[in-house]
Amino acid sequence: MQGTDRSTAGAATLDNPQVARLPNHLRQFIVDQRYDEYTSIDHAVWRYIMRQNVHFLRKYAHKVYFQGLLDTGISIEHIPSIEEMNVILGRIGWGAVAVDGFIPPAAFMEFQAYKVLVIACDMRQINHIEYTPAPDIVHEAAGHAPIIVDVEYAEYLRRFGEVGARAMSSRQDFELYEAIRHLSIIKERPTASAEEIAEAERKVETCQNNLGEPSEMARLSRLHWWTVEYGLIGTLDAPKIYGAGLLSSIGESVNCLKDHVKKLPYELAAQNYAFDITTQQPHLFVTPDFEMLAEILETFVSTMAFSVGGMKGLSKAVACRNLATAVYSSGLQVSGVVTEAVSGGGEQPEYLKFTGPVALAVDDAQLEGHGKDYHAEGFGSPVGRLAGESTPLEDWTDERLADKELTENRDVALQFESGVRVEGTLAKVLRRHNKIILMTFTDCTVTRGDQILFRPEWGNYDMAVGESIISVFNGAADKDAYLQVALVPGERTIRAEY
Repeated sequence: MQGTDRSTAGAATLDNPQVARLPNHLRQFIVDQRYDEYTSIDHAVWRYIMRQNVHFLRKYAHKVYFQGLLDTGISIEHIPSIEEMNVILGRIGWGAVAVDGFIPPAAFMEFQAYKVLVIACDMRQINHIEYTPAPDIVHEAAGHAPIIVDVEYAEYLRRFGEVGARAMSSRQDFELYEAIRHLSIIKERPTASAEEIAEAERKVETCQNNLGEPSEMARLSRLHWWTVEYGLIGTLDAPKIYGAGLLSSIGESVNCLKDHVKKLPYELAAQNYAFDITTQQPHLFVTPDFEMLAEILETFVSTMAFSVGGMKGLSKAVACRNLATAVYSSGLQVSGVVTEAVSGGGEQPEYLKFTGPVALAVDDAQLEGHGKDYHAEGFGSPVGRLAGESTPLEDWTDERLADKELTENRDVALQFESGVRVEGTLAKVLRRHNKIILMTFTDCTVTRGDQILFRPEWGNYDMAVGESIISVFNGAADKDAYLQVALVPGERTIRAEY
């Protein structure tokens, strides 16, 4: 690291392959590290913590930790620059970017999926030298980075990010995130009063007490906390440290191994244990090896909405009242707020209703002409087979459409097994990957029994085609096209001045 010229280091970040392929909706979180603004006290705090860690963790950290410090180029003598880290991390297929404190969980997870570490670049106050409630560069660089040189663990981290980015998240989750972020900023602000801190703590407690049934993201965040952040590995009697929160805390790394901190075997039930970022943990989970982490994660994944789809997945989306994507068996992805999944009692819905704005996509790429401006008022469409037909409509060939007189510019009537009826003039049939994904009608009426679902005066009717909903996940399918930028935090962290 000593040999990197920091005046030209910005190019190193851009040259890192993992950072270079980040989509725009993640790039919005990246900030400048402002390396020259670190003070001599900041560097002294870094040196002190790292020397203490090296002394203590040599015996109590997972064996890969010290090799990881060498392989990722983390120096004991000075705060690392993001650009220097990117040069070295690039050699093992990872990258790093600077961010401002806590970022939203979904974005944090997605960075991991792209194999990019997010580095909160502020340095803790000298009076918080043993433990800080806010993410700082000690935690991110010296805690997270060294362990990823273990291939099995690195894949666990990537996979966790991949599934975490699709976990259903509620508005209450985001309110709690904002409260935690505000508390971490207040606690690290030198001029914060005791009253301000107490009020911020009360806000966090209120949000935690009003989460309701924990969402997928809330449960996944707990699994992440008890492994990636505060995990122990080995035996219950003599575990080693691998969690970044412990590796970066010279106070808690010593305290966590004492008998008064309860050691529990890591299992799926860890998802039921909430955590408190403002204090040291009263219990920790011990995994026998990194393989166990992956096994438990995949067990959780098998229950997630994006894995099960159908009414189970859609019910989670309706409960979260947040932007989500439903994937039809044809491959069509419909992104919006799912307000209703009409069911006939089976595992699959018969009709879906979204409130606007809604966008349509395939393979995570928005369909031309079907963005949220066009579908600003919402979207609704049947799911299932046509009555009396053994072949799903999505698999019909042009010849079969012609045989059934379903050709463009003809008046047609489609009767679904569910009782949904679509009558209108067929204007267009859209295919992708040899599947019919969308049929557009003019002068169209859609009914289900006595209920009118769409009227001709509402404009063209775009009918999604698909026998079933195979997946439901958080957020838009094409986040860049959807311009999903509202989650960037407005409150910024404040660096201490000495």
